[in-house]
Amino acid sequence: MISWSFSFPNALEMKGGFYGLRGKEISLILIALVCTSILIWAWENTPLLATFLPPQSQVLQLSPETPIHTPMLPTSRPYIYDSKNITKLQAKQQNGQHSDFTAPSNSSTGLPEMIKKDSIMAKPIDSRGGAEIRHTVEEEATGHKTISNHKKNSKQEEQMFGEVLPAVLANTSSSAKGKACNFGKGKWVKDSTRPFYSGFGCKQWLSSMWACRLTQRRDFEYEKFRWKPKTCEMKKFTGSKFLKRMKDKTLAFIGDSLGRQQFQSLMCMVTAGKERSDVLNVGKEYGLIKARGAIRPDGWAYRFPATNTTILYYWSASLCDITLEPSIPSTNYAMHLDRPPAFLRRFLHKFDVLVLNTGHHWNRGKLRANRWIMYTGGMPNTNGKIAEIGGAKNFTIYSIVKWVNLQLPKYPGLKAFYRSISPRHFFNGDWNTGGTCDNLTPLSEGKEVSQDESVDVSAAGAVKGTDVKLLDITSLSQLRDEGHISRYSIKATPGFQDCLHWCLPGIPDTWNEILFAQI
Repeated sequence: MISWSFSFPNALEMKGGFYGLRGKEISLILIALVCTSILIWAWENTPLLATFLPPQSQVLQLSPETPIHTPMLPTSRPYIYDSKNITKLQAKQQNGQHSDFTAPSNSSTGLPEMIKKDSIMAKPIDSRGGAEIRHTVEEEATGHKTISNHKKNSKQEEQMFGEVLPAVLANTSSSAKGKACNFGKGKWVKDSTRPFYSGFGCKQWLSSMWACRLTQRRDFEYEKFRWKPKTCEMKKFTGSKFLKRMKDKTLAFIGDSLGRQQFQSLMCMVTAGKERSDVLNVGKEYGLIKARGAIRPDGWAYRFPATNTTILYYWSASLCDITLEPSIPSTNYAMHLDRPPAFLRRFLHKFDVLVLNTGHHWNRGKLRANRWIMYTGGMPNTNGKIAEIGGAKNFTIYSIVKWVNLQLPKYPGLKAFYRSISPRHFFNGDWNTGGTCDNLTPLSEGKEVSQDESVDVSAAGAVKGTDVKLLDITSLSQLRDEGHISRYSIKATPGFQDCLHWCLPGIPDTWNEILFAQI
């Protein structure tokens, strides 16, 4: 049996220790602790005392729109699309309507939970009913970076805080002035100094089928308008400014015929439509040569030797890789929805500015005519949801934008843009069913875009959470139905009007102004 014994020290042994304190002294210590706690609590909770602190909005929070220059880092892991990642697809594409498409939610990719419509073109402007563009983009949640508020326990910390605080305040105040401009929000205004080049000239770069000055058209008021963003000023474009900014750089357009129009527009803008014998054709460097039996090469590339500036275009209507189908190589082509064009993969390292687009080739007729068979993961697609045209288009846009975003850390100087869809204006039918766009009055349906978000939900959703920028031109172009080729073509075909492509000079010039403002 264990016995326990305790030996308590006497009063003399305890003297000088905590137990040697008298009751009065202990009471004073407790009172002091209580008072200190009350003061701290009052400082944090009393509005009067809080007024002596600098406002939280000025010190503790940095606006998410404040430019913060940090090294570009790759995302934590690549996002892989497969049949399990697509959660919902509604409505089949019938009578020109687009299918709904659901992109999976993933915090590392920034993909939205749901894309309601694949394109604003589900319901174009009607000459009788006005603009009926569906607006379905949800606002992004606003996040804030905070600066920890540590206690200053030394003169050194006080001095450091005194140096940092003014810098934070200055940076915060300048961010309000330097707020990122929403170039898609604004209005069209008259400008007698337009256009940038003559529609009778620029024959070195401009296809005659798009030079409306060479057609039967006689009304050119559409050339005399300039886009004015609401929240900022765009500096005037000049060829010399562009070449200076793009010295020793290459700008590449990759996309469909609307991308080709933007390319030709930029060549005309940079040269002011003048003949330039010094500009070099460097298409061979990029394999852009006319194949035997082909109508034209797959693209063009020109270099301005004085500044070593290269501007090129590569035709890729679907923006995905097209190869001979292994099973039947003589008849069909594999359309790899999750793989970027071989040209882009091969030459991306040579680009400094990249502009991508796709859109109007995504229909059953085009796929059948081109004998394109959808592939995913290197195999023929068996997912019925992706097989729908709207789902396939969105799947491709998300895949290619994601791929480009993953390449950006390898090329820190590269700026990549995805251009939103260029609107069509066929009234009373489609391109092959008597649809027309005969209006010649500029801005007959309005002159201003007031919404903040892009109406091209697919494009906006694809770039969200990435370092690929959106070149949003859809809504501002939607107001300009009078700017299409219409029935005025050099070889007009009775019963057919071009309400897809634009007269040049014309609306694509504005797209390039907005692009120039962001590079």
